[in-house]
Amino acid sequence: QGQLVESGGGSVQAGGSLRLSCTTSTSTESYYRMGWFRLAPGREREGVAALSSSTGTMYADSVKGRFTISKTISEDNTERTVYLQMNSLKPEDTAMYYCASDYRRLSPGASWLLPTWYFYWGQGTQVTVSS
Repeated sequence: QGQLVESGGGSVQAGGSLRLSCTTSTSTESYYRMGWFRLAPGREREGVAALSSSTGTMYADSVKGRFTISKTISEDNTERTVYLQMNSLKPEDTAMYYCASDYRRLSPGASWLLPTWYFYWGQGTQVTVSS
């Protein structure tokens, strides 16, 4: 529980697409949040997209309309996978992308895109977009 395994990073030209995956074991917790964050050299870690076990998603303004976060559960209900479909990629999307999860419910109106609200983190996968 809590181990996150990411995959799907790589190099692509501007305008291209990539899909990141993050797989973790399911838990007994009824509620969870999972999100994607990125860290580029010289910049702070930025929340990109997040979802919860219920309906609802949240996106950074910089990726709205281009990125889509979604989730699936394995047939035996032992693994959960969160995807980040990234389309129309730009050079400024270049970064190390991290998956994160947490089981705490936040107050209404709280941002799901703040790294401080996530306890479990993956090892990261590099995304490089060339112009």
